[in-house]
Amino acid sequence: MSTATLTQPDPTIGDDELYEVIDGHRVRIPPMAALSVWLAFELARHLSNATSASIGRAVTEMLFHLPAPVNRDRRPDLAFVSYQKWAKHRAIPYSGGAWDVVPDLAGEVVSPNDNADEIQDKVADYFRAGVGRVWVVYPAHQQVHVYHSQTQITVLTKADALDGGAAAPGFRLPLADLFTDPAPAGANGESRLKN
Repeated sequence: MSTATLTQPDPTIGDDELYEVIDGHRVRIPPMAALSVWLAFELARHLSNATSASIGRAVTEMLFHLPAPVNRDRRPDLAFVSYQKWAKHRAIPYSGGAWDVVPDLAGEVVSPNDNADEIQDKVADYFRAGVGRVWVVYPAHQQVHVYHSQTQITVLTKADALDGGAAAPGFRLPLADLFTDPAPAGANGESRLKN
C-alpha cells in the first residue's frame, strides 16, 4: 500500500491518535467539537443510506493517501468512495496506514479550533488529487459550502438541500433535517442555554 513517505516520524504522535501526513511529517489533528463530530456522522449516515447499496461507501475519519502531485495522507471528516473507484466486493485494507484510493467526495466539518488556512489547504489538496466535490460544513452558521472546484462554490443554508452531484448521484438531504438544533453559541453571540 502506498502512503506518503515519513521523513521524520514524530514520536509524540502515537498510532492510536488521529493524524495526517503532510510533507513527510505526521501532523496531529486537533479534536473536533462534539457538534462537529455528530454532524459528520449524520452526513455520512444519510450519504450511506442514500447511496451505499448501489454506488459506493460513506466513511468518517478515514485516512486516505492522495497521490502525486499532492502525495499526502489526509483524513477528511467524512468521505464517499464509489464502487467504480473501489469495487464493492474488494476488501478494504485491514492493516497499514492510509486507504490508497481518492474519494469521490470529501467533507470537512469546522470546529472552533480549526484554522481557515488549513481548511483551504485541505480543499486544494482534495481537488489536486482528483476529488470531485468537497463539502465544508459550518455548524455555527448552519451553512454548507459546496466546492465544485477550488473557485466555484455554492453556499447552502438551512432552507436549502444538499446533493451529491456527479460525485454521489442520488444523494439529497434537506439541510433542515441536518441542522435540527438552534445555531450554537457564538454564531450570533447568544448562548444556547436559556434561564
